[in-house]
Amino acid sequence: TSIYDADQLPSLYRTWDIRTTWMNHLPGVGASHQRYLPVYPLAFERLTLPDCDVVLSSSSAFAKAVRPPDGAVHVAYIHSPMRFAWNLDAYVEREQMSPVVRQGLRPVMTAMRAWDRRTSGRVDRFIANSSAVRDRIRRFWECDADVVYPPVDTQRFAPVRDDQVGEYFLMVSRLVPYKRFDLAIDAFNALGLPLRIAGSGRDREALERRAGPEVQFLGHVSDDELAQLYARARAVVFMSEDDFGIAQVEAQAAGRPVIALGAGGALDTVVDGVTGVHVAEQTVESLIEAVRRFDGMSFATQRIVEHAQQFSAQRFANELIRIVEETREAKTWS
Repeated sequence: TSIYDADQLPSLYRTWDIRTTWMNHLPGVGASHQRYLPVYPLAFERLTLPDCDVVLSSSSAFAKAVRPPDGAVHVAYIHSPMRFAWNLDAYVEREQMSPVVRQGLRPVMTAMRAWDRRTSGRVDRFIANSSAVRDRIRRFWECDADVVYPPVDTQRFAPVRDDQVGEYFLMVSRLVPYKRFDLAIDAFNALGLPLRIAGSGRDREALERRAGPEVQFLGHVSDDELAQLYARARAVVFMSEDDFGIAQVEAQAAGRPVIALGAGGALDTVVDGVTGVHVAEQTVESLIEAVRRFDGMSFATQRIVEHAQQFSAQRFANELIRIVEETREAKTWS
């Protein structure tokens, strides 16, 4: 990987053989990796891999550009083509960058897009983590991709009896701008319905000022607490466009319907009218309309749980191994 700070990640990671590029020694890279954006391509292109048969890259920006050894198969699991390059306007708005910085980034991102498209030729087979990401791969790189949904530990979650389900709605995520907690808070202020928010992040203070009396901030919660919050929520709400959306699946594994923006990964993970409700647009008005529509519907808990199981970790492993073996065999015989 490019950079790795063991102190910022779960202790389990320290039992793994994680090797970094020379970027890990750059001054201040752990605190502000964004300023080193132009050197990421160089780091991965100069990464020397050992002699091997298969290279499996996991890429949200740069890793798919690694140069595989001669004769090796390269399968790239794509979380998304680099969003900051292909959707610059949304990125700079989300990060609240100044006009001067925005203009300075434009020529850099033009070059980054050209590099991104060019290096896609180093991959033998692409895997997308959702249908939305597959569509971006086709649009930006003019390549096809298989869809293999990310692994979700669905076994950690279980539904409760109907009489144990509460009246509150739930949101779970880091409190950052693109998750659009602001829209949900405004909607639930207007509806006068209870909304609980689990998570922490830089936007918490501003969001608390925005919140009415029915909005409760829970901060960081443990895994066990989260499982209970999911299972007892009336519904779980998501207003961001996620590439996949693991939390959306977790909520359904706990038997609860999801109210999610009808875009990105939610088009794969949430079945409108069956396991939840799609929000038509990323606006307060659309969310209010979706909550009111949800209020007049009924959902079968077991059907929701069964839907979530198709995103299990075992299913992910089976599909990934199959594709790697198919690609390796095809290259051997070509």
